[in-house]
Amino acid sequence: MSDNLAVDVFWSFRSPWSYLATRRLRDWQERYRLTLNFRPVYPIAVRTPEFFHSVQPQWFSYFMTDVFRVAEMLELPFVWPKPDPVIQFMDENGQRQTGEEQPYIYRLTRLGVLAAEQGKGIEFADEVSTLIWGGTEGWDKGDHLAAATARAGLSLGTMDTQILSEAKRLESVIQTNQAHHEEAGHWGVPTCAYGGEPFFGQDRLDVLLWRLKKEGLQAR
Repeated sequence: MSDNLAVDVFWSFRSPWSYLATRRLRDWQERYRLTLNFRPVYPIAVRTPEFFHSVQPQWFSYFMTDVFRVAEMLELPFVWPKPDPVIQFMDENGQRQTGEEQPYIYRLTRLGVLAAEQGKGIEFADEVSTLIWGGTEGWDKGDHLAAATARAGLSLGTMDTQILSEAKRLESVIQTNQAHHEEAGHWGVPTCAYGGEPFFGQDRLDVLLWRLKKEGLQAR
């Protein structure tokens, strides 16, 4: 019987904070007797698009300042992705709106579910988020995504076929993940859930690791 501790990781391909957390999570999984249950969810722009209509005016400028400096502190490459995984536009009233057609985020999230089912969720998240947020313009073109998927030990061609044939099932898994995310005690990503406690944000990973060590986390 495995003596691994297990953590649920609620995570989004559109979240730069998820990207900035993932390399450390992957490292933990390799270093410790730890199982990370990768549970991709849709970003808040898809789940709650009206969020952007009510935030403080300073929210976006602070967000952009903060995310770039945290990436610099962590020594991780960071460029706002082209294309953005979520298609948004500014309406005539200057409000940010989420487009009805979302070819990128649906595909990525469903691929993430398949990766998790094959035991490669965090590996896939790390390789693909590094591709998207690490400065590869046109990450969706050519063989970029296929190569990133292969680095995680998976086949993009096989997975793309599967997300078409199993779209309804995968969507059900995502909806379940989102319900459990809320039940865990938070709505933002990344949220790690362990022992009935939510740990929201890449800046709470140290607190999570402290908790896991108090619970007996051991090196491999």
